[in-house]
Amino acid sequence: MNYELYADYAVRILVSFVCGFCLGIERKSRQHSVGIRTLVLISISSCLLSILSIYMAENFNVTGDPTRIAAGVASGIGFIGGGAIMRYGLNIRGLTTAAIIFTASAVGLACGAALYIPAFLTMIALAVVLFIMNRLEKKIFPAAKSKLFTITFSGTDIQKELLSEIMLRYGFIIHDMNIEYNKPENQTTLVFTTKTPDRLSLVNFIKEIENLDNLVNFKLDDKVGD
Repeated sequence: MNYELYADYAVRILVSFVCGFCLGIERKSRQHSVGIRTLVLISISSCLLSILSIYMAENFNVTGDPTRIAAGVASGIGFIGGGAIMRYGLNIRGLTTAAIIFTASAVGLACGAALYIPAFLTMIALAVVLFIMNRLEKKIFPAAKSKLFTITFSGTDIQKELLSEIMLRYGFIIHDMNIEYNKPENQTTLVFTTKTPDRLSLVNFIKEIENLDNLVNFKLDDKVGD
């Protein structure tokens, strides 16, 4: 038994474990469902498949492309990443998590091939993106405040698409939307859970909302518990 070879494999898996662990801590600290265990498993399994791909190419008379296992990993990870992407109203969440899942797989493959420096540089770049650039982005685009935007129309012609277009144009981030129909009064009420920009041009926004057909009333409240 080649103990030196297996010790090398153990180091590769250990490095991929540490990388996946660091990625998992970052996601868990932001209260995402994809956390430490998921990203560690993705990283070490990708590492193992990378080792397997290299081992088979070096020790067996395998015909074809030895990198096809790595290509299969990339395809499979795409399905897992897709499951992390969720749509909330008109907004999409989970894109960063999906990208981190793909990165965890790529780092694991690199560790499996003993490409520690590229893996390390990728982790540094990822840290810059997730922490430094995240703070820079919040400085350039100040954190918005959570608001409840309630608007009532007479009848059922609520012009939802036009209303959403106006809100997005003024920088609203829509997290959730509920629709309630009051049959006795024949009124439809939409309640949006949103984030509004600090630089919201409220006067112009109100003017556009007032021009909507069948409008009864609307109000913008601070979200309780924000």
